[in-house]
Amino acid sequence: MITSEYLRRLLIVTMLIVCNTVYAYDEAEGRKLVYKFDMRTDVMPALWRQTQQAFDEAEELGADYILIHMNTYGGLVQAADSIRTKILNTETPVIVFVDNNAISAGALIAIAAQKIFMRPGASIGAATVVDATGMEVPDKFQSFMRAAMRATAESHGKDTLVTENDTIIRWFRDPLIAEAMVDPSISIPGIIEEGKVLTMTSEEAIAAGYSEGMATTIAEVLQKAGIEDYEIAEYELTTLESVIGFLIHPIFQSILIMIIIAGLYFELQTPGVGFPFGVAFLAAILYFAPLYLEGIAQNWEIALFIVGVILLAVEIFAIPGFGVAGISGLVLMVTGLTLAMIDNIVWEFEGVGTGLFFRSLLLVIVSAFIALVTSISVSRKLLDTTVFSHLVLSSTQDKEQGYIGVDNQYRSLIGKSGVSSTSLRPSGRVEIDFEQYDAKSLVGFIDKGEKVKVVKFETGQVYVVKES
Repeated sequence: MITSEYLRRLLIVTMLIVCNTVYAYDEAEGRKLVYKFDMRTDVMPALWRQTQQAFDEAEELGADYILIHMNTYGGLVQAADSIRTKILNTETPVIVFVDNNAISAGALIAIAAQKIFMRPGASIGAATVVDATGMEVPDKFQSFMRAAMRATAESHGKDTLVTENDTIIRWFRDPLIAEAMVDPSISIPGIIEEGKVLTMTSEEAIAAGYSEGMATTIAEVLQKAGIEDYEIAEYELTTLESVIGFLIHPIFQSILIMIIIAGLYFELQTPGVGFPFGVAFLAAILYFAPLYLEGIAQNWEIALFIVGVILLAVEIFAIPGFGVAGISGLVLMVTGLTLAMIDNIVWEFEGVGTGLFFRSLLLVIVSAFIALVTSISVSRKLLDTTVFSHLVLSSTQDKEQGYIGVDNQYRSLIGKSGVSSTSLRPSGRVEIDFEQYDAKSLVGFIDKGEKVKVVKFETGQVYVVKES
């Protein structure tokens, strides 16, 4: 039986549960959400894609802050410029924690953030644009980087201080310091001498107003940024990003090249089978697709490879031999595979460097050579096995069974005389040296029993004329 005392106690327990739930909800509502995103890799198109994904997810979660955990020696200017633009245009405050290095393209990205904290011993700067060998690229690239660094620093604003005698403009981040990270001709008293590119330590960055302080952990960064009650959500690589990262590794690229070449070789050895071509086609997709998504391979480079395959097929099937079409096909295939690994703009290789080009070319040539040697060796053993023997003609055509070597036998008849065994209107049979042959009259009809002479052999057909 339910008593009034039981109901009273049940009501008290229910109220306590509700109050605790409301309190916990209010407490959670009051906490700040910090979205953490790692940039501890080279600044490449992959990082730009991941940045877009991270910022979109941060917006969906309603993050109060985005914390970028950075350690990079730089990368591609195009990718860095896209990332810094994303940071400048987002409404969510962005904090960068430089955990050792924000060099080159990394410096451009870091300066775009509202606040920068650096680990003791870290460095930021050295943003001169160089190629893959470390050599400075032409000034048009340097000019762009100077302007990008200067504009990024200016975007954080300035204070105008008016005194009795003068008006002083004080930038939150001095644009001239940002430009000095690119241009060695800039001299700033107490900071950098002319002829040197600026790279600042943690202490120097704080003194120059480019860092809000030093920290050793994420928790310390958030504490110094004035964020006390918070929870952290982290960006995790998608399956696609992990797969792309695996596929563009040089070792796997080499394997894919070998599969492409081996597949084409086996398909040409056993035309019509289809399976080797299918394997080569799949390997080509796995080779070019991630490079295309990375922004490295261009449409025209993929087109070069496809045209090369077509020319090679034409050389083998349509115009047998090994001439212009075959050589051109091989050159285009190698060129397409090589250039797909190099970031360039339609034959404009400024900033690429010959070292990178020859490394890519060597990778393609060596992989192709290994594939051909292996394929030739394997095909000899493979086609001799019971399972694959049906792919080649293995039966013996003995002369005793009525088989003759058509090509050589018939060509030897040219110039010989014989007699028509049947009427040739225009085709029929003739007897030459006591052997019967199918023949065709080259001029007019020939009646049975007339003397004939073989004048040519072409496309598997003997041609005769009436002998006068």
